[in-house]
Amino acid sequence: MEQRGPISAVDGDADDRWAAQMPPELLSDIIGRVELSEDRWPVRKNVVACACVCKRWREITLAVARKIITFPSSLKQPGPTHLPLQCFIRRNKSNSTFFLYLSLSPSKREFVDKGKFLLAARKFRRSAATDYIISIDADDLSPASNACVGRLRSNFWGTKFRLYDSQPPFKGAKPEAGGERRQYGSGRKVNPREPAAGFYEIGQIAYKVNIFKSRSPRRMSSSLVCAYGEDGAKAITLKNKAPRWHEYLQCWCLNFHGRVTVASVKNFQLVEAAPPSRHDVVARDDEMVLLQFGKVGDDLFTMDFRQPLSAFQAFAICLTSFGTKLACE
Repeated sequence: MEQRGPISAVDGDADDRWAAQMPPELLSDIIGRVELSEDRWPVRKNVVACACVCKRWREITLAVARKIITFPSSLKQPGPTHLPLQCFIRRNKSNSTFFLYLSLSPSKREFVDKGKFLLAARKFRRSAATDYIISIDADDLSPASNACVGRLRSNFWGTKFRLYDSQPPFKGAKPEAGGERRQYGSGRKVNPREPAAGFYEIGQIAYKVNIFKSRSPRRMSSSLVCAYGEDGAKAITLKNKAPRWHEYLQCWCLNFHGRVTVASVKNFQLVEAAPPSRHDVVARDDEMVLLQFGKVGDDLFTMDFRQPLSAFQAFAICLTSFGTKLACE
C-alpha cells in the first residue's frame, strides 16, 4: 500500500487534491458547521484550523468568516440590510457586567438561554463619570487587554455618553488626547516599553433632560461614525422613534412585534433622524427601525439591529440605557 505523509499548505500537489476532490459547496457547508459548533472567541480554534489545511480551504474559510458576525472582524461591520439581526443581552448586577449574544433560534417566541457570545462589557464607576469597557472576551474585561475593542464614557449625570473605538474609524484618525488604556484598579501594570494604545471617538449619545418631570418617555439622540470598511466612514444621526399614547392603557406604547414583553423606561427604538427641513411631531409607521432594545426578564433584554449599525455600536448604545437617569424621568 502506498504510504502518504501529512498534507501541508505548502504542498502544491496536496493543494490540488483538496481543491479537486472537495466540491466548494460541500466544503463551505462543512466549515459552516464547524463554526456553529464553536461557542465563543477566542477558543474557536477549530475554525481557524480549517484555514490552515491548504490554500483552497483557506479561501473558503475566509469567505465563510466574512458572513458570520461572531468573528471579531465582523463585529464592527454593518449589520444586515433586509432583516434585523436578533440578539439578546444578559446583565449581571453583582459585578456590573453585560454580555451580548446572537440568538440561535430567532423564530421562537420564547426567550431561551442559548446563544452565541459576541461581546461583553463591564461598568467602572469613577468620581465624575462612568466608563464601560467593551471586550470580545467574556473572561477578560481589562482595558489593557488585547481583547478590549472599545470604551463608553458618560458624564456625571449619565445623560451624555462618548463612544470610543480601539481602532481608527478612517485613515489618518487621531486617538483621544490622553486616552491610553487605564487599569481601573485591576492591579495589572502596563509594560513601559510598549506604546500605550489609544481610543478613537466615533460617536455620541445624549438623553434630553426632562425639566418638568412629565410622564413622557426618555428622549435620545445619537450621532455615530458608521459603515466601516472599504466604503470609508460615514456619519449618521439617530433619534428615538416617537411612541403613541394608548388611551385604554394610559401609557406610551411602541410596537416591538413581540420582541419585548416587559414595560420599562429602558425600552427604545431608534430611527434615522429626519432632515432639518422636515419635523415629525408624531410617530410615522414607515420609519425603519435601525435598533430596538427592550426588556423580557429581570436581567434579560433583546437587541435587534440592522445596517448601518454594527454589533459593537448597537451594543454600546444599549449600554447607555442601563442605570437611573434622574434628570430624564
